Amino acid sequence: MTTSAPDPFAVWLPLARAHKTILTAVETALKQAGLPGLDWYDLLWELECAGDTGLRPYELQEKLLLPQYGVSRLADRLARAGYLTRQDCSGDGRGQVLLLTPEGARIRAQMWEVYAAAMEPAISSHLSTGEARRLAELLGKLLRPAPADKI
Repeated sequence: MTTSAPDPFAVWLPLARAHKTILTAVETALKQAGLPGLDWYDLLWELECAGDTGLRPYELQEKLLLPQYGVSRLADRLARAGYLTRQDCSGDGRGQVLLLTPEGARIRAQMWEVYAAAMEPAISSHLSTGEARRLAELLGKLLRPAPADKI
């Protein structure tokens, strides 16, 4: 008996559609609450996780999977809103470190309340606790590098 490889499209299309559906629900909820979108949330979250050391723009670029100009424009908007500050990077005359402000942490927490509330029905109304745990495990497998013998 031979086993064949799974059809990647049988996984990819439902995964991509589920992702889009949930993100659309979250974006809609944020907009209805008068809050910024997920791109702002993601940058604020990364800065919050970085703590007092902050992040360099290129580090954010890697974490957010945005091009350099995208991170730069987004950081400019967040700085104008008072949600982040820029500090010169010691040892690099042209470099900057981006740091979360208290107002940035406050708005990120406010956004999370709406974000989490929008995700709750999108996920838990469809999956049991065990199914959600198993799906998280399976998706985690997709984040690991493929074994050398499978490439």
